[in-house]
Order: sequence, then C-alpha cells, then structure tokens
Amino acid sequence: MNWLDARDIDYEVLDVIKNDAAWKEMYRLSNQELAPVIDVDGKVLADFGPDQLARFWRQFETND
Repeated sequence: MNWLDARDIDYEVLDVIKNDAAWKEMYRLSNQELAPVIDVDGKVLADFGPDQLARFWRQFETND
C-alpha cells in the first residue's frame, strides 16, 4: 500500500481475514491463499513485494 500511496494510485483494500467473501475472491483470482493480491484490468499479481509490484505496474504505464 505504501508503494501505491507514494504514487497516488487509488485502490480498494479488502480484509481477507475478516471477510470470507473477500478471501474467496482472492483465492478465485490468484488460486492461492497468500495475500496480497492485486487485480488491475484482469491482470493479477499475488504474494508480492514492492519490487514485484513495480515491475508489474510498468505494463499499465503510458508514455505520453
């Protein structure tokens, strides 16, 4: 979340510990029980750190 916040990127946080439906959605998207999971336009990254998120995010950047 710090990485996203530093870049002023909006996101939604779902608590997969307290919310069974959120856990099921996370598992459906990632096919694993590990968080975090991010879904951007149908592309999913699971169980990641800031470095992996930075590499993943590059595919969504535009060169305007």
